[in-house]
Amino acid sequence: MESLAMVDAVVMFPSPAIGHLISMVEFGKLILTFQPSLSIHIPIVSAPYSAGSIASYDADVAATTPSISFHRLPTITLPSSTNTHYETLIFEVLRLSNPHVHQALLSISKTHKIKAFIMDFFCFFSLSIASQLNIPGYFFFTSGAGCLAASMYFPTLHQTTTKSFKDMNTFLNLPGLPPISSSNFSSVVSDRNNKAYEYFLDMAYCFPKSTGVIVNTFAVLEARALKTISDGLCIPDSTTPPVYCTGPLIATNNQTDGDTECLNWLESQLSQSVIFLCFGSLGLFSMEQLREIASGLERSGQRFLWVVRNPPSDSESLDISALPEPDLNSLLPDGFLDRTKEKGLVVKSWAPQVAILNHKSVGGFVTHCGWNSVLEAVSAGVPMVAWPLYAEQKFNRLKK
Repeated sequence: MESLAMVDAVVMFPSPAIGHLISMVEFGKLILTFQPSLSIHIPIVSAPYSAGSIASYDADVAATTPSISFHRLPTITLPSSTNTHYETLIFEVLRLSNPHVHQALLSISKTHKIKAFIMDFFCFFSLSIASQLNIPGYFFFTSGAGCLAASMYFPTLHQTTTKSFKDMNTFLNLPGLPPISSSNFSSVVSDRNNKAYEYFLDMAYCFPKSTGVIVNTFAVLEARALKTISDGLCIPDSTTPPVYCTGPLIATNNQTDGDTECLNWLESQLSQSVIFLCFGSLGLFSMEQLREIASGLERSGQRFLWVVRNPPSDSESLDISALPEPDLNSLLPDGFLDRTKEKGLVVKSWAPQVAILNHKSVGGFVTHCGWNSVLEAVSAGVPMVAWPLYAEQKFNRLKK
């Protein structure tokens, strides 16, 4: 009788990266529109680096959506010898957090009936927990279907090649995608001897073991890749799990908090006259590159809105949030701000991207091709100039 009184719940386990967390929370909100009686629980692993204030974001969500609750897991301290590449660090922290995740699910299950355990694909270590507790385990894939197709096909690539991607210098034919240069693979998996390569391979082998894969995309955008996946061509040696499209998942709440200057400036510009440049929380350029961008903008005569972050630190720290506010006068060419003040606006560190992309004055977007940014631009109908920088962004720029 006790189980009948339990509230149905879904546990959603995100990667520590803020973009992954936001997408998963938006999916949780979407679930609640169909099942408002559900209770959604989100275990949070502390990131091995910081790219923004997750704590303040959590608090805002909890205040506006009481059905979503967050559970902070114990902090994992990595050995000082650990690889400093951020994907590898994330995998290491998630692997070591697995016992805490198990305990969190056991604790939640005392008062709730867990209907599903939805985990970020970085959290593949926790799929075994779903199996042990007899809970349907789903992967939440924060990139697009094209990248999902490549990820599912990764074990086949591994088995049919002997060289590292960085040494191939060729084009590869992957199901559901146009021919892809071997150089387009993320640097973190370009070397077969890299620890992250091993983690991504292990993750890919877990897809057939899941109950299904939830992907942040929509069918019209990536019809070819989705059909190829559903036809079983990406996992030729095993069973392809069901794939569910839930996108585009776009956060719209609090988009203008703390920065209305740029939106007020856009109000004074002509329709579709402004190019917006923004490269994400981890998209950092050297001072030399920033000055080249500034020079190009000035010579173009184009109206622009540009978000500038400080160059990366010389230290090995990945604490992006620790970077001070950029000193625009020292970073950019002498007199640049004065010479371009009639046509351009430079914003420090952050801007309300969704609100900007949906403003009538914006006519183009120079982007790092983070998947959230791609979906935001597509949804707003803004053309993009692709400048991929890291992770799967070279895949995201491809026309599917």
